[in-house]
Amino acid sequence: MTGGGGGGWTRFVTARPRLSLLLALVVTALAVFAGGGVADRMGSGGWEDPDARSTYAAEVLEREFPASQPNLLLLLDAGQGRVDDPAVAAEAERLTAALAAEPGVTGVGSYWRTKAPLLRSEDGRQALIAARVQGDDKTATATLDRIAPRFEGTRGPVSVSIGGPVAVQREVTTTIQEDLLKAELIALPVTLVLLVLVFGSAVAALLPLGVGIVAILGTNAVLRGLTEITEVSVFAQNLTTALGLGLAIDYALFIVRRYREELAAGKDPAAAVATTLRTAGRTVLFSALTVAVALSGMLFFPMYFLRSFAYAGVAVVLLAAAAALVLLPAALVLLGDRVNALDLRRLWRRGRAAGRPDGSGRGWARSTALVMRRAPVFAVATTAGLLLLGLPFLGVKFGTVDDRQLPSTAASHIVQQQIRDGFPGSPGAGLVVLAEGPADDAAYAAYRGRIAELPGVLRADGPVRSGEYAYFSVLAEGEAVGQKAQDLVGEVRAVDAPFTTSVTGQAAVLVDAQDAIAEQLPKAGVLIAAATLLLVFLMTGSLLIPLQAVLLNALSLTAMFGAVVWVFQEGHLSGLLGFTATGDIETTLPVLMFCIAFGLSMDYGVFLISRIKEEYERTGDHEGAVRAGLAKTGGLITAAAVILAVVMVAIGSSRVTNTKMLGLGIALAVLMDAMVVRGLLVPAVMKLSGRATWWAPRPLRSLHDRFGLSEGESAAPPAPVGRAAEEAAAPVPERVG
Repeated sequence: MTGGGGGGWTRFVTARPRLSLLLALVVTALAVFAGGGVADRMGSGGWEDPDARSTYAAEVLEREFPASQPNLLLLLDAGQGRVDDPAVAAEAERLTAALAAEPGVTGVGSYWRTKAPLLRSEDGRQALIAARVQGDDKTATATLDRIAPRFEGTRGPVSVSIGGPVAVQREVTTTIQEDLLKAELIALPVTLVLLVLVFGSAVAALLPLGVGIVAILGTNAVLRGLTEITEVSVFAQNLTTALGLGLAIDYALFIVRRYREELAAGKDPAAAVATTLRTAGRTVLFSALTVAVALSGMLFFPMYFLRSFAYAGVAVVLLAAAAALVLLPAALVLLGDRVNALDLRRLWRRGRAAGRPDGSGRGWARSTALVMRRAPVFAVATTAGLLLLGLPFLGVKFGTVDDRQLPSTAASHIVQQQIRDGFPGSPGAGLVVLAEGPADDAAYAAYRGRIAELPGVLRADGPVRSGEYAYFSVLAEGEAVGQKAQDLVGEVRAVDAPFTTSVTGQAAVLVDAQDAIAEQLPKAGVLIAAATLLLVFLMTGSLLIPLQAVLLNALSLTAMFGAVVWVFQEGHLSGLLGFTATGDIETTLPVLMFCIAFGLSMDYGVFLISRIKEEYERTGDHEGAVRAGLAKTGGLITAAAVILAVVMVAIGSSRVTNTKMLGLGIALAVLMDAMVVRGLLVPAVMKLSGRATWWAPRPLRSLHDRFGLSEGESAAPPAPVGRAAEEAAAPVPERVG
């Protein structure tokens, strides 16, 4: 599939642009209908391993002992009174009975019924009613929506606030939906302004936005369909918006830029589109495949939180590429020269001579030449700097998601913070051991005694029995998911028992999630690396370039990981950015951020490498091809990175900490990759590797000749090196972008 003709699809698009556009618009309209209400069907959990023993134990406990796994807490505040005052106790008993009578609520208990010290604040002015809301995330949220107005607020002598995991999940979902709308309202107009600055033409600037909107709408339809057969996280919608806009703009930028180059070279619109699809179109296809491969690595992990991002990411990438290769070419054929209409930079350019090259291209050519003259210095200094920025990640600590994801003013966050500050413990915060099988009182007592003797155990209670099931509650020293609690999980699991035991609780869920990630991470890494190496080889025919691409892309992510720990774990800039530092990072976030950032880095890498290869095939001059490739794409890659960073920063303006971390972290990674790695490290490394950059052993070369794909016009013979290569480094005329 090298070079050659444009193929059947190219001929169809250029010959029947109106029909192509109509078919695409009909599909988009159907997607709008199919994707309606997708957010209401999404869950806000998915961080646990569904196959882990901790998950199994939690499911059995919810069924057999719902009071052992409370997810709803009513915080009753007696104001200036005491929780043991008769009037307060009477109202608390009324609320407890009313909650127990609600459909979908079970396992209701309270301080006033149990006198458990954990359910009473240390100052005696607050106490808790705990319950289990049944069902999955969506069902539990619907139940809470129904019952909350009947309980919260002032009730006689007490004021009632609602907390617990189900209240936190509800507020997280609502906050994400509100923040996503705000992010779109910020990102769309700012992106349009930046696109106008890049293209000059308002018409050309609107095209990438149109492609992005189509990709987002199509992905929402895909996610809506997936919610019928599997759990999908509400967090995935943020990725849909970010990648839908970002990648669609990337792809459209390169296609429109190449189309305008071909128009400037004198081709008619249909011929210009055909050439564009054979060149930039193939690069877009390769880029989409590499990004999709990186995102598909998350399918290896059992947590539906990560799998949801794979579903959303792969769908939006492929749809963005499809829209860029279907909608956009058809629109360009119909627009013709009018793609340059409404040129808002005309006044700025009026003083320039007609056809004078854009200085920014010359700037990229000069900076690349400087880097290549001092290649060893730039290669060593840039690599050392990136590794230095990544050092904080060596101190990463992993934890779980809790109410502190929400802003400090969120109602459920306030309730949970009051419990942390004023109560001796929190319902559901310790470890719970499920026991299965027949046993007598002596066996249970002996087992409880062995657990109580373990270092780090404050107390062990139980058993609570139901038939052949029983459970023990274990309270550990320190934080609920701290290192002591995590270590205790393994120690409890190692205690001998004459019956089958399973340990659950926040720390156990965290340990099992870490084990699942550690088990699947090598498989995901091998898939991403192998597929990326293969795709880049098929594009370049080189043995060295795919290795360089993988290593340099991974190196570009160090600053992101270092910043995540320094800012979000250690709490630097928490006041400025408006979040609560918890001292750890949610376990799945680094995996998610790696897959997204690695894919986006490959996106820019493919665009740059493809243009360098095209210039090398045309001139035969390695160094001239590197200079020319950066001169013709460096500014465009930087513009695309800035626009994508704007979208990610808009996502990062979320009030939910994980979303903020994701948006701001990816924005930093994108900018570092486009400006530092592509601008400094890539030309330095390619200078050091010289013409060996393009070498491959004969068997691999034969394989590429047979199966490889490439960008560019295949019939063009290599031009002589020297002056021709210097001319190749000159940027395109101002008119083309």
